[in-house]
This record gives sequence, structure tokens and C-alpha cells, in this order.
Amino acid sequence: MIEILNSARLDRARDTGALVGDILHTLKQRSTVGTNLLDIDRWAKEMIIEAGAESCYVDYAPSFGRGPFGHYICTAVNDGVLHGLPHDYTLADGDLLTLDLAVARGGVAADAAISFLVGDARPEESVALIEATERALAAGIAAARPGARIGDLSHAIGTVLGKAGYPVNTEFGGHGIGSTMHQDPHVPNTGRPGRGYKLRPGLLLALEPWVMADTATLVTDADGWTLRSATGCRTAHSEHTIAITDDGAEILTLPRHARP
Repeated sequence: MIEILNSARLDRARDTGALVGDILHTLKQRSTVGTNLLDIDRWAKEMIIEAGAESCYVDYAPSFGRGPFGHYICTAVNDGVLHGLPHDYTLADGDLLTLDLAVARGGVAADAAISFLVGDARPEESVALIEATERALAAGIAAARPGARIGDLSHAIGTVLGKAGYPVNTEFGGHGIGSTMHQDPHVPNTGRPGRGYKLRPGLLLALEPWVMADTATLVTDADGWTLRSATGCRTAHSEHTIAITDDGAEILTLPRHARP
């Protein structure tokens, strides 16, 4: 299913997106050396409920996971990159943490992810991984405009990741979003320009470049959810929900303080 939102629902999407951005911003500030992943999940739950929103994850049970997910946020550390199941782990200095959050409010969902380093340590490889996904996300957003095709966005993202020297996995990527978290069209993190669905105003997309330092192969953790790099290398993941407008792409999941 592909949804095209009218102006009223787009306003609701802006509200939901701002909530996601604000929660991620707060969780990043609270995620310090000594923080437990289960505390992050609890904080996310409290903020979602307080805002009168609903988690898109708690009851989520797709074919690729051992569902239902049962938690309010994905927390992936170091070699974990996607669908990180919160568990009893205490963050250490230099850990690379990815937080991925999707909520719905007012009948519209929004989805975003951030990767960052915990504490004071700044391993060079980890910084490069994070920055590559952020640049790729910016490139994909810049390519998103009415009349462009999904392949244009995928090509822009994949070009940045390829030039940075990272292999690209196409099993998981971006997606349409609206009344539900995962919708068509699929947005691979590499592709050919001029191919695929033509973008229209009112379309929402969650773009999410993610990479592993030296492999394109994923393995599933024993928890049945967390996807890790097959070699144990570090990983990073950046994501925003955007709306296609007459003027281009509007980023919906920026925190309120970072909005233009």
C-alpha cells in the first residue's frame, strides 16, 4: 500500500515527527557511560505514553523477527545495526549506540534513527561510519522531490556509501510510511537512477542508510531480533521520515529545537 496524505494528515505527520525527534534527542542526552539499555527502553515508554502516542514496536511481529518485539525502542550497540532488542547491557565509554524509534499519534506514524558514540572516546573508524550514514541520508533527502523516482534516492544514498568504501546490504532499507510504520515503496540503499515509483506531494518516506564497516552480511542474534555484522565489525544507521512537498523534501523527524 502507498498512501498520499492530504494537508490535514500532513500536519499530523509533522506533529508525530517532531515527537520522535524530541524523544531521540532526549534519549541521546541521557545515554551516558553506565546507562543500561533497559533504562533507555523505559524512558522511551514513559515519554511515548506521556505524549498520548503509541509505540509501533511493542506488538510488531514481522516474519523476520521472533515477535512480538515487546519493547518501545530499538537499541543496537557496536556490531548491532538493526532491530536491536533492549536487554541488560550497561553502556561503556566508546560504545557506538544506535537508537531507532517509531511512534504513531493522530493516526500517522513517524520513524527515525540516530547513531552516536557514548562517553568521551572517539574511535576514528566509528566516527567515519556515523558520518557516512549521515551524509548518505542528506544526499537521499536532497534527491527527493516531486517527479523524482525511488531509484534516484537509492542511487544518491548508495553513491555516498560506496565512495566511503562501505559494502551496501539491500535486504533492509527505507520505506513508505503513513497510517502504519512499514509501507510501500521500498527504498534500497543503492540503486539505479530513473527507476521505480515516481514521487508525489503528500508521500511520506523513511530513508535509512545503514552500513557495516567491512561486510554486507548480516547475522541474527540469539534474541531472534537484533541484526549484527557477520564479522563483528562496527555499524551505524541514520534515518529520517520526510514528506514530499511541491518544493522538495521536508524533514519531519527533526527535534523541535533544530527546526528551521
